[in-house]
Amino acid sequence: RQERAQRLQMGTFHSVFARILRAEADRIGFNSNFTIYDQSDSRSLVKNIIKEMQLDDKVYKPASVADRISMAKNHLLMPQAYETSSWAADDVQKKRPQVAHIYNRYMERCRQANAMDFDDLLVQTYLLFHQHEDIRQKYIERFSYVLVDEYQDTNYAQQEIVLQLTQEHGRVCVVGDDAQSIYSFRGANID
Repeated sequence: RQERAQRLQMGTFHSVFARILRAEADRIGFNSNFTIYDQSDSRSLVKNIIKEMQLDDKVYKPASVADRISMAKNHLLMPQAYETSSWAADDVQKKRPQVAHIYNRYMERCRQANAMDFDDLLVQTYLLFHQHEDIRQKYIERFSYVLVDEYQDTNYAQQEIVLQLTQEHGRVCVVGDDAQSIYSFRGANID
């Protein structure tokens, strides 16, 4: 019993995925000692990129651009796909056509710095499982039963990873209250 209990894991999506990514970092081109950028670090990097690109920071407000990148990541919309998406068309309409290029540079700079932001902890886990079936199978076996609490606050990326881990065996239990959804600004979707 004690051995089985020791195999239990729990935590937030971000903390569980950070542990997975540290263990498997080499499979996705990172070192296991990668840095995790907080919101301030992310916004600072976006601000620097906007400055380097000589863009008007009143049009390309760093916080707004960083939030846009975050929302794209939470929808698993990577820079190359972003460039041809309705999101980029919306940016053009809002007279910010360079957001896609900022996003691309942002991702390149994070990789060069061996860094991930909070959203990358989701994105990179999704990509790890998507691109490496052996790794996905390893974690399907490790997480043979999955419980997601506060399910009303999961976003698209989190939902897709839950599906990656549970689609074969279907052993997932979710608990949530649609009246308590508070993370729509981060892409949480009660649907």
